[in-house]
Parts: sequence; structure tokens; C-alpha cells
Amino acid sequence: MLSLLFRRSLLTALAGLVCTLSPCAADNQAQFGAETPFFEDLPTVLSASRLPQVLNEAPGAVTILDRHFIQATGYRDIARLLRLVPGMQIGQERGHSQWVTYHGLGSDYPTEIQVLVDGRSVYAPSAFGGVDWSSLPLTVDEIDRIEVVRGTNSNAYGANAFLGVVNIITRHSHQGRGVTVQTNLGSHGISDLRASWTGGSDDTGMRLTASRLQDNGFSRLNDSRVSQTVSLRSDHRVNATDELTVRAGYSRLERGMGYPDSIYNNNGERTANAEVSTLHLTWRRTFSHDEEWLISFYRNHEASIDRWTASSPSFPVVPLNRDRSSNRTNIELQHRFALTSQARMVWGLEGRRDDSKGSFLFFGSAPPEVNMYRAFSNFDWHLTPAWQLNFGGLLEKNGDVATQFIPRAFLNWQASPSDTFRMGYARAWQQRNMFDIYGDVRVFASGTDPRTGTPVAWPYVPNPNLRTPSVDTLEVGYLGRFHALDATLDLRIFNEKITNFVIRRNIPPSIAPLVLSALPSSQFVNLDSPVTLRGLEYQLRTKPRAGTEILFNHTLIDRHTDEPEVAKRTAPYTVSLTWLQDFGTGWKSTASILRMGSLAGGYGYVPTCDYTSRAYTSLDLRIARTLELGGRRTEIALSGINLGEHHQEIADRSQQCLPAYLNKPVNPASSMVWLSLGIEI
Repeated sequence: MLSLLFRRSLLTALAGLVCTLSPCAADNQAQFGAETPFFEDLPTVLSASRLPQVLNEAPGAVTILDRHFIQATGYRDIARLLRLVPGMQIGQERGHSQWVTYHGLGSDYPTEIQVLVDGRSVYAPSAFGGVDWSSLPLTVDEIDRIEVVRGTNSNAYGANAFLGVVNIITRHSHQGRGVTVQTNLGSHGISDLRASWTGGSDDTGMRLTASRLQDNGFSRLNDSRVSQTVSLRSDHRVNATDELTVRAGYSRLERGMGYPDSIYNNNGERTANAEVSTLHLTWRRTFSHDEEWLISFYRNHEASIDRWTASSPSFPVVPLNRDRSSNRTNIELQHRFALTSQARMVWGLEGRRDDSKGSFLFFGSAPPEVNMYRAFSNFDWHLTPAWQLNFGGLLEKNGDVATQFIPRAFLNWQASPSDTFRMGYARAWQQRNMFDIYGDVRVFASGTDPRTGTPVAWPYVPNPNLRTPSVDTLEVGYLGRFHALDATLDLRIFNEKITNFVIRRNIPPSIAPLVLSALPSSQFVNLDSPVTLRGLEYQLRTKPRAGTEILFNHTLIDRHTDEPEVAKRTAPYTVSLTWLQDFGTGWKSTASILRMGSLAGGYGYVPTCDYTSRAYTSLDLRIARTLELGGRRTEIALSGINLGEHHQEIADRSQQCLPAYLNKPVNPASSMVWLSLGIEI
């Protein structure tokens, strides 16, 4: 009875919303039952618990961006896709630089979500941590789907799955055969070329992809980029039970940085370079649908060269650099099996080594290597046909941090075949990046011996006593399927309480710098009071008529903290509407509109400087035509992003304080338009 009343009220609200968004004439209503593909099976997700689970059995909210949807957007950058996920807060700081968080609160280099590619962490352990989205050795075309676990998931993936997980799953090399070529030409110097070959035998598939992306970035900014990527995936069926997968990739990125009018040229115009390489091996033995062994090994290497000179009245030349490099080596064993017909379990062991270098960032020395060891397990038990229990635990030892135990428990109630209610608790802790703890930046004039001289400035002071942040999350959710509207609704209500939250504070310097007023000393410290985020988010996906698909996301967040600057780092609301339309005869279109509340993306360490970007609206459009040319499937498309008003998505720290930029954006996001031509050979 409760389920029926709940559905009726929701159905009324959904009907009103959908009728607002698309024609709801009476003659269309009769077609819903005949046209709907809705009652096809719900998708299976892999990222919520490491167990393959139907979406309504997963412990928590999961959003899936499938290949059809990804292709329909036409986006050139992977991170932009995440704008269409509830709760994700994305800022484009410059033409090539994406700031990606879940529920905000991110630092200059956000580390609140774990980002995986086929289960391999692409979180960079070097200096600042986070993910450099522009240098990933991966193209949008290689992606099969993206699974976003919206909520704490350290129980499955350890530290840095603090508020969520993004798992990018690439296409199997047996999917598709032949050659595909795509080129993009457009405004702001957009000139892209991508080519992919897929082939092999019945037992061994192989896909080789090469791409080059180039553009001039936003208008009036020094933020051009040239990105070159090569990637390989090969899947080899050894026998009836064993499969070996090899993934390898390399990317090189050259990009413009800095501003011509920064204070003392402390963020001067320059060209920076980044290189990333990876090797990922996976052996999988599958005895049955219910039992599988997996061994995974990967090694990531990333390096960045970023050098320039600053100047002041006292010291005409001050060399600066953010050069850094890191290596991550990881091995993992995982076993999934059925205990009974109603209970399944997965357990595993994982070990990792991270090392980083950056002499300027760590005052001539390297931070210590960090070894991580973890053991994890998740248990899925159908108590009755309607009630399901998910619970598990993870033990993790990471560097000098004391061993952490991370629990999670979820209860799912299948009130009906179309209604699922869930509630649960999860705990997580956050591994701090090397720079937060050991960052020690002392700036000297050219020719000064750092061992004996007095620094011009000491902007970053290390803090080896930094405590480990943790979060306790309570959530209630609902997943409903509505036949009349061919719709699914995913609702999440959450309370996330974070303790030992890390912020950057100005502190008195141990050595009096000569340019203190322009660049004060600072240190990363823990807040003594908690930071709590409460709110709700929901996603409505509907196909109100043939050829039409609508995705509507809405998030509301109430922020509780004693630090106003921290509260500003979470947008109080986000809302997006995406409309996919297949007109038939090969014509398709996609329109996506995003409204983002005011957001401060960064530390905000310069006194009296406001880092908050105002609320903005962004519009993306694409129209495409698929046809046969010479017997080859060809797609021609016209795409545009950031259409409409110019807006700033992320404030540019100290630049924002300059008189020339008061009350106006430093780095407004410019509209970009390009023409695409794709051919399958």
C-alpha cells in the first residue's frame, strides 16, 4: 500500500514535469505501452561493491553513462561528461583544465573522488595529487560506459573513494572490427584527428587508437593545448576459463599557462609539458557466472615540466618551477564466488607503492615512498525475495598512517518489481597528497645559495602532523520505474559528516620573507570542527515518445561549517537538462543546459580576495547526420559548448584580486564550435 501511494504521487509529479518538457498529447499516451523498451532488464553495474549487481540491487546510487549517450554528446573531453551526473560539480578553469568533484569541497587539485579506468586508479600521487583529466592516455571513443558511484565507497576501493567513485570502462577489443577516423575543425583553433583500428582473431582481439587534440583555449587567455595520445587494448582468450587483457597508453600534453599581469609574474605566461604512460595487465579465470578469480597489475608514470621566472623590485630574476614526477605500482588479487543461492561474496588483497619527486616543491628533497596494503571484502545476501543486505569491510595500511578499518552496510527493499528503497551507512578516510604534508616551497633570488641565503618568500610550509580526514555518510534512496512514462527515477538523500577536514591557512613565517605582503606563508591544517553536507539529489531519465530521451538532474545541498570559506567550496545547487532526439532518416540532435550555483574552487589563501564564481548557465548543442558514403558509414556533426552568456566557472586565485579584474571574471569560459566528420572503414 505504501509503495502504491508513493508511486502515485511520484507519477503525478513526473507527468507534470515531462509534459512541460515534451508534447503530451492524448494520442501519444496510447503509444507508450507499445513503444516502450522500458521493461528490458536493468543494467548490471560493477563498481558499487566489486560484485556484478543489477542496478536496483547495488548498495547506493549509481549513474551510468552508456556508449550511446556518450557518443550523442559529441564532447571532446571526458571530464565534461560528468556534468550530466547528479551531485557532480565541474569547473572549467581554463580551456584544458577541469576541476572535478562530487558535492564540491575540492581543493585546487580535488582528491575527494576515486577515478578508475577499468579498475586502475588514475589518481596521481605526485605533489598535488588529483587527476589531470587532459593528460589521460584515453580517448572518448574508447569508452564503453562510465559508472559513477554517488557516495562514499572506500569499502570497495580504499582511500580517496571519499565521496564517490568514477569508473571509466573501455570497450572490449572484440567489439567492432575495422578502421574509424574522425576529425574536428572549428573555432579557437580546434583541429583534432583520431584514428582507431580494431582487428585480430576469434581468440585474440586488438584495438589501437591514436589521437591528436589541438585548440587555442578560451579567448584572451594563454591556455592553448596540443595533446597526443596512443593507446592499446588486447584481449586474449587462453582457454574456456582464462582470459588475459593488456592495456597500454601514452600521452603527451603541451599547454599554455599563466597570465601576463600576475603579481611579480608569480603566475607568468609560459608553456608547460606533461607526459603520462601506463601498463595494465589483467588475468581473469571464470569458472561460472558465480565464481571468478582475477589478478591485476599496473604501473603508472607521470611527469610534468613547468618552469618560469618571477621578478620583483629587489630581485629582477627569481626562478620558479613546478616540475614533478611520480610512479605508481599496484598489484591486486580478487576472488568472487557464491556462498549459497542467495548469498555472494568478493574478497581481495592489494598492494601499492607510490614515489614522487619535485625538488622545488619539497625544498630540494623527495618525499618518502608510500607503501599501501589493503584487504577487502563485500557480502551480498538476499534475506528474502524482497529484502537484501549488502555489507563489508576494508583494512588499509597506508604509509605512516595507522591502519584504518572501513565498514559499509546497506539494506535494500524491493517493495515491488518497479520500486526499490535503500538505506545505509558508510565510512571512509582520505589519503592526503604528498604536497599537503611535505610541501616546502622557498623562493630564492637567482644566484642565491638556498643552503645559506634568505628566501624571497616561503609560500608553503610543511606540516608532518596533518591528521587524516574521515567521513561518515548516512543515506536513504529510492529507485523507481514508471511504465506510463517509460521512465526511471533515482533519488538520494544524504548526510555526509567530515572530520579533520584540511584547509590552507596563512601562518607567520619562520623566516621573514622579503615579499610577505604579496605572498604570505601558508600551511595545510585540519579543522577542529566538522564539515557536514546534507541534501538530496535525483535523476529522472525518460523516453516520453519514440526517438526522444530526456535526462533531468537536480541537486540541493545544505552546508554546515564554522568556516565560511569552506562553505563556498560547495555549490548549493546544480540542475541540468539533456534532450536527445532521433528525427529518423539519420538526423539526431542533443541539447544540454546546465545551471550551477555559486562556487569557490580552491583554497582561497590571499587575504581580502573573493574566490567565488557566480552562478551561471551553460548551453551545449549538437546536431548530427548519419549517412552512407561509398558504402561507408559516415557521420557529420556540428557541436557547440558554452553557448550563451560568458561566465567564469572557477576563480583564478590571486589573479582575482588585481584591480583590473574586480567584479569581473579572470578566465571566462568561451563558446567553442566545431564541425566533426567520422568515417567507419
